[in-house]
Amino acid sequence: MTDVAREAFLSALSDDDPVRLYDEAPCGFLSTTPDGIIVKVNATICRWLDTRREDLVGASFTDLLTGGGRIYHETHYAPMLQMHDKVRELALELQHPGGHRLPVLVNAAVVRDAAGGPRGIRVAIFDASDRRRYEQELLEAKRHAEASEARARGLVQTLQRTLVPPTEPRIPGLELAAVNRPAGGDLLIGGDFYDVFPLGGDEWGLVLGDVCGKDVEAAAVTALVRWTVRATAAGSAGTERVLEALNETIRQHETERFCTMVFARLRPEGRSWHLELGVGGHPPPLLVRDGEVTPLAGGGPLVGVLRDARFPEQRLELRPGDGLVLYTDGVTEARRGSDFFGEQRLHASVAAHGGDPRAVVDGLLDDVTTYGQGRSSDDVAILALRLPAA
Repeated sequence: MTDVAREAFLSALSDDDPVRLYDEAPCGFLSTTPDGIIVKVNATICRWLDTRREDLVGASFTDLLTGGGRIYHETHYAPMLQMHDKVRELALELQHPGGHRLPVLVNAAVVRDAAGGPRGIRVAIFDASDRRRYEQELLEAKRHAEASEARARGLVQTLQRTLVPPTEPRIPGLELAAVNRPAGGDLLIGGDFYDVFPLGGDEWGLVLGDVCGKDVEAAAVTALVRWTVRATAAGSAGTERVLEALNETIRQHETERFCTMVFARLRPEGRSWHLELGVGGHPPPLLVRDGEVTPLAGGGPLVGVLRDARFPEQRLELRPGDGLVLYTDGVTEARRGSDFFGEQRLHASVAAHGGDPRAVVDGLLDDVTTYGQGRSSDDVAILALRLPAA
């Protein structure tokens, strides 16, 4: 409303003049015949359209509307009036003779005579320019948010791909399978990771771990962990030395993050495989032998927390038919209400799915997902291997 129009309305309000109140109201009023011919219009609409009153009286209400508004009038406005005798807050546009459009909200009601027949239609029209601008700003903000989300999702997917080997890990002479499923949606980077890499000759390195957190900083620390382990292990260092070096690297890094991890070195020895195992604050690996599932106890503290931490090395012989299962705490800490999946269900699931690594990984993940009723608050990573029976 212009300052002049506002002053005219306030003057009519103070004078308590009903005619002037109608004419100078801050909204448009008009009355039409049942077939939509304008018979009365207030000064507000005339000002909005910069049109004389005599040019509007006798015209059709649809003449004030844009082309799209006329279609909407025929498909919505008129049928709703016919069925309900009223319409509320229909969004239309008035067509200004100069070409620009005025967004409005329209309320209308049918007036009936004593016999119940339609006598006319009273229409109230509200300027919706500010509302339209607000809606357009919201729409633009939504577009920006969606574009930002798409960029973030692309970044997350790129980062996530760098944290997991691009193909299923392979070690000649062993059967392997692995899975890494981040929790919390597409825009969260999981902290769980695994890696399988050659160390020269017939020796291989195997890593599975969990970095604290689920964000870009966690991804950076995960990358640091993977490449530190690879670089240190390439120098023929034992698992204890690798974990000690990683512990100091994380402590000296500008982060408060830490990780849990299992690192193993494997090499064939005749019909068996020799396994050196180091554990830092991580759930114990499971040895599967003759249908029995046995946790490999021992290990050191969280990696990246304590100065001069020690990580005792375990040595193990994998015989034909033996299997090894590594997992993160997202498996045992899957919840149903206040109950955890736990170690007992873990051992039973591994035993039930036999020794085949693919069956163990897929079956255990399915059991965890089913137990959590499809919801997971933590990442899950599982790596299983087996030395085939002779």
